[in-house]
Amino acid sequence: MKYRKLGRAGVKVSELSLGSWLTYGNSVEKERAIKTIDKAYELGINSFDTANVYARGEAEKIVGRALNKYPRESYVLATKVYWPMGDGVNDRGLSKKHVFEQLHQSLKRLNHDYVDILYCHRFDEETPLYETLRTIDDLIRQGKVLYVGVSEWTAYQIVEGLRVQDQYLLDRLVVNQPIYNLFNRYIEKEIVPTCMENGLGLIVFSPLAQGLLTGKYRLGEPIPENSRAADPKANRWIKEILTEENLSKVEKLIEIANELGISMPQLALAWILHQPGITSALIGASKPEQVEENVKAVDVSLSEDVLERIEKIMQGE
Repeated sequence: MKYRKLGRAGVKVSELSLGSWLTYGNSVEKERAIKTIDKAYELGINSFDTANVYARGEAEKIVGRALNKYPRESYVLATKVYWPMGDGVNDRGLSKKHVFEQLHQSLKRLNHDYVDILYCHRFDEETPLYETLRTIDDLIRQGKVLYVGVSEWTAYQIVEGLRVQDQYLLDRLVVNQPIYNLFNRYIEKEIVPTCMENGLGLIVFSPLAQGLLTGKYRLGEPIPENSRAADPKANRWIKEILTEENLSKVEKLIEIANELGISMPQLALAWILHQPGITSALIGASKPEQVEENVKAVDVSLSEDVLERIEKIMQGE
């Protein structure tokens, strides 16, 4: 495994991080989920990501249970707050009340004294930035959070958050977690430059585009029975991107992967790690074998010629 600094912060995280969305506490059997986390740790992944809303807290319980047997200083643990956790009017958002209460609930489920990163899972239009960032700063001063991050904030929202933090001498944002993959590159125009200019690391999620970039979905072939897209409960995003145009591009990418002697997921992950400003790619493995395959991506070197070929494919040339 290789490690990169999280923006300008001193902490280092593995080039691949392990997430728990749509897997742990939900579709993946608990013991297999723990074995998957164990395999990631064994292979050098030190960055683990979860959120209070994943399976309504069940994912946090599993992640915490798996990691608690390892030295606390050996891994970086992140969770998030924003999405509804109940039916009450204050059971959502980034108000002082919700952030304070949910952080403590997360710590209880994780069975940890602190989290390394607390993400604002989305931007809250209804709560003043100062209220949110002051609350997290208080939690940092109490030793319950080490770093503050955001997920899917716009460039303007990130800059405004930093302005408020600087004005009131609050701990600054150190990491952003947006979606990023070969099929979704919206962050390249404004988000990446903004983060690089202001010292934020980028731990990106959905690097395999909900499975589109795994190579399991092939042009002209039926959807595999055991795949996420075949699940009637699958989220709508995977079904929306399984278009003929996208699958045609995947076929061409598979040709490049075959030429290089690597898997399609390894190519997709390696491409991300070759992009400016990226700290880590957040994988969502559901079994140990997937982790073993994915970690090989950190050793894949893509030449300028290969990167140009990939770019032409994605541009439809």
